[in-house]
Amino acid sequence: MIAAALKQQVCNTIDTRRDEIIHIGESIMDAPELGFKEQRTADRVKETLEDLDLSYEEGLALTGVKAVLRGAKPGPTIALMGELDALQVPGHPRADPKTQAAHACGHNAQIAGLMGAAMGLAQPEITEQLAGNIVFFAVPAEEYVEINYRIGLIKSGQTTFLTGKQELVQLGQFDDIDMAIMIHTTGPDVSDGSMGLSPSSNGFVAKNIRFLGKASHAGGSPEKGVNALYAAQLSLSAINAQRETFRDEDCVRVHPIITKGGDLVNIIPAEVTMETYVRAKTADAILDASHKVDRALRGAAMAMGCRVEIETVPGNLPLRNDPVLAEVFQDNAARLFGKASYRDYGHSGGSTDAGDLSQFMPLLHPMMTGAAGTHHQTDWCIADHEAGYLAPAKTLAMMAIDLLVDNAAKANKTLAEFKPAMSKDAYLDRQHAVFKTEHYPAPNETAL
Repeated sequence: MIAAALKQQVCNTIDTRRDEIIHIGESIMDAPELGFKEQRTADRVKETLEDLDLSYEEGLALTGVKAVLRGAKPGPTIALMGELDALQVPGHPRADPKTQAAHACGHNAQIAGLMGAAMGLAQPEITEQLAGNIVFFAVPAEEYVEINYRIGLIKSGQTTFLTGKQELVQLGQFDDIDMAIMIHTTGPDVSDGSMGLSPSSNGFVAKNIRFLGKASHAGGSPEKGVNALYAAQLSLSAINAQRETFRDEDCVRVHPIITKGGDLVNIIPAEVTMETYVRAKTADAILDASHKVDRALRGAAMAMGCRVEIETVPGNLPLRNDPVLAEVFQDNAARLFGKASYRDYGHSGGSTDAGDLSQFMPLLHPMMTGAAGTHHQTDWCIADHEAGYLAPAKTLAMMAIDLLVDNAAKANKTLAEFKPAMSKDAYLDRQHAVFKTEHYPAPNETAL
């Protein structure tokens, strides 16, 4: 079997470069960077690609890096992806002391696995048996953080969207790609398995909210003020009251926070700000819940005689894992962990911008152990280097071989059976339409 021999060869190659792959993961862990700022991490990727004599494009969506490994025969193009960015986790022992950025989600392992896969696959004995191409794609800004900074990038014309894969779609960087695969690291709390897959996850939109009232002395003349904090409190109650209007099967989640509650305790709060995500399982359910949240915000403002400004920006669309790619993943990961270690997870309430790609191309975003601690917390680390760094590298490489050998029979099967939720153009139109800023009452209307 040609595929079996090729898989053994790539795994052997990855094993011989074990220390190098682990070093990539650990060095990125020690130099975490936030989204759209991942210059050092991108440089690490470029160094590895240069060592493999792979040409690349750089600076994609500010920091993304993309290299293509071409097979001997024409065929589909598969993207193997890893995410460059960290997120802010104050108190993490390996956080950047200035930015508080830390790799507390395993993206450092994704990049190590991606580069390990490139090491295994970039051999003439491998490529001469492939019908199609493999893209090694290091993508920026998956974590949805520093929202105001990213809105600033949009306003200054540096980006169009708030996350990396969205921006790369806008730039046409997935136009030459037929399907995409990545592997996310997880901790030991996966029902005693070593690998698994959720068939779907939530998507979301994000909102920045500002209630504007009128300041007055809180003790001497409160009746002369308009309390913006009370309006915010009412809006939280109104949002909570909407929960029974959401269908259970839509998995709606709304989780607002107050980011500014006033200025001085003896002054009626004149400005109060909030943030929230509105999550759901389908694109339509997200928009329905978003409308109801807006209605609650407007109603609270009306009740208190305040103004409210609601800025809505696109988040991620729901993830749709491809069932054919899932089978290929399970078969290959089982070579490393055994079939008994595979777990079928239920729908995930979290979100990823890989979900955006899954709307219009086959995509796979499985989980694999190797970490210890809790996602996005101070105790997160890659504890098992074999499982966290080497196993994803081997799995990605073996999947690419399975998909592109035998005249790309499995890749073509994947494409033939895939049913997109929307076209790329419809996706972009939808995301652009989410951007909205509402003032209630409108500036030209009589104050409440």
